[in-house]
Amino acid sequence: MGSIVAENRKSLMLFSGRGFPDLAEEIGQVLGVAPTPSDSYEFANGEIFVRYRESVRGSDAFVVQSVTHGVNKWVMETLIMVDALKRGSAKRITVVLPFYPYARQDKKHRGREPISARLVADLLKTAGANRILTVDLHTAQIQGFFDGPVDHLFAMDTLAAYVESKFAGRPMTVVAPDSGRVRVAERWTDRLGGCPLAFIHKTRDPSKPNQVVANRVVGEVEGRVCLIVDDMIDTGGTITKASEILYDAGAADIVVASTHALLSDPATERLKNSRISEVVVTNTLPLPPEKRLDKITVLSIAPLLARAIREVFDDGSVTTLFGGLS
Repeated sequence: MGSIVAENRKSLMLFSGRGFPDLAEEIGQVLGVAPTPSDSYEFANGEIFVRYRESVRGSDAFVVQSVTHGVNKWVMETLIMVDALKRGSAKRITVVLPFYPYARQDKKHRGREPISARLVADLLKTAGANRILTVDLHTAQIQGFFDGPVDHLFAMDTLAAYVESKFAGRPMTVVAPDSGRVRVAERWTDRLGGCPLAFIHKTRDPSKPNQVVANRVVGEVEGRVCLIVDDMIDTGGTITKASEILYDAGAADIVVASTHALLSDPATERLKNSRISEVVVTNTLPLPPEKRLDKITVLSIAPLLARAIREVFDDGSVTTLFGGLS
C-alpha cells in the first residue's frame, strides 16, 4: 500500500475574547458548543498573553471578539488569539467581529490621512485569519480590504421584526440621519412594506470629530412615527439633532433603530434628554448597567451569528440568510 488514508473529520471550536464573553457564551448555547477555555491575562506593562487549554490542531476555529471601549486593547488581543491558533495548527481561522473596529476610517477625506479600516484587515490577515464574519459594516467597501472571504451580516431583520410588532398599524416613515445612510434606509422601507422615506440634510466638519450640524428634513414626517436608522450610535449627536428637527417638523413619535450601541459619553445623557421615545439596538457590543436607559431596548444578535457560523462550518451559503443582500 503506497499511502495512508485518514478519515476526514471536521471540528468546530469556539473561542471568546475578553471584550464581551457573554455574547460568545450565548452564541455557544445556540450552536451547542461551549467556548474553549483559555488563559488570558496582561503583564504588568500591559502586554497581553493568551494560551488555549485544549488542542486546536485541525479545527475550524471561530474567534468571537466584541471590540468595545478600549478598542486598541481588544484589537491586539484578537491578533494574539489568532496567532496562537495559527501556531497551534488550526485548519481554518474565522474572526467574528460583531463590530468592525476603525470602520469609520474607510477612506481619505484629506491628504496625509490613514485608511485605518484597511490596516485592521491587513493586521488580521498577517496574524493568520482566513475569514472575517462581521455585522453591519459602516460601508460595504470594507469587505474588499481583507484578502479573503468576508461574510457581511445584517441586523435589519432582527430590528425590523421588533419595530413591526411594536408599532403595527401606525403610519411610519423611515428616516436616514444623513445622505450616507439613504441606501440603508431604502432597504428598511422595502423591509417594512414600502413606507415613505425621508432624510436629514446635514453638514459635518471633517476636522472636528463627533460634531454635527443638522439642517432640515426632506420627506413626509408630519403626524407619523419616524424611524431613524443608522449603523451605530457613538456620542448620539447625529440622532438627537435629527430627532429635534423631526419633532419640529411635526413627527408624532420618534424611534431609533441601530445595530451598534457604542454610547460614548455624553451619549446616554443626550438620549435621556432627547425627544426620542425608544432606541432599539443589538448586543454586538456590551451595554453596561449605567447606560441601560428605560428607553433603550437591546435585542440579541447571537442567533444570527450562530446561524452564520454554522453555515460557514457546513460550507453553506451565508448570503441566503438575507435574501441575497451583500
